[in-house]
Amino acid sequence: MCQHQPPCPTADSADREAAHPVAYHPEQGWSLLCNGVLLFEDTGELLPDGRIIGPRRPLGTGRVATAA
Repeated sequence: MCQHQPPCPTADSADREAAHPVAYHPEQGWSLLCNGVLLFEDTGELLPDGRIIGPRRPLGTGRVATAA
């Protein structure tokens, strides 16, 4: 699918999110990358073969705020 030189990472690569976007719809919260990956704003992904990669949100500090 990718016509870039050098070619973008494939959908099976660990760095697949580095592929170039070919469609960008921030109002809907998704982008289509040239390797066929649908990348969602919550960091979830839908791969071309139908596999779902769940969101990878940053972890908090583990501390709970308490009232003084």
